[in-house]
Amino acid sequence: MLTTQQYHLMYEAGVFSDDDRLELINGEIKTMSPIGKKHVACIIRLVKLFEKKLGDRFMVSPQNSIRLNNHAEPQPDIAILKWRDDFYTEALPTSDDILLIIEVADSTTVYDREVKAPLYATNGIPEMWLFDLNKKAIEGYSQPSANGYKQINRYDEGDTLSMLAFPDVTFIWKELF
Repeated sequence: MLTTQQYHLMYEAGVFSDDDRLELINGEIKTMSPIGKKHVACIIRLVKLFEKKLGDRFMVSPQNSIRLNNHAEPQPDIAILKWRDDFYTEALPTSDDILLIIEVADSTTVYDREVKAPLYATNGIPEMWLFDLNKKAIEGYSQPSANGYKQINRYDEGDTLSMLAFPDVTFIWKELF
């Protein structure tokens, strides 16, 4: 089982190329799926929408690493982070910094639901949204515990949702897709 330190040493030693799409999940290096055009469009739309609606109250970190524990450094599609003046120069965001994780899936829905969601929950990430591009549905996960998220909601066309951290800001399903 690899540690995040070993993972970084491998990168620094040139074991991986800059083009490799990798993440460390539960001590194992996982190759991430290629990103298709629907996936890219969804992420661009979400980043723009979150920045517009929430302004400078937070930071949007698209497809960047976060450090959850000594054996996990995933790259969620979007992490909504607490504001830090250093823009996380000194260290990767950790569970304490993360307000919301967003995973966008067209071919990785099961993996995101069965592997990544429990990983986020056991590390105390307060909320995760899973965008299923094929079903055009959003699953909202909250109330993290050692056994996964206790609360799961499904949002479809016509529904409205908001982040736990900013309940005053609402998102309409239509604008998210």
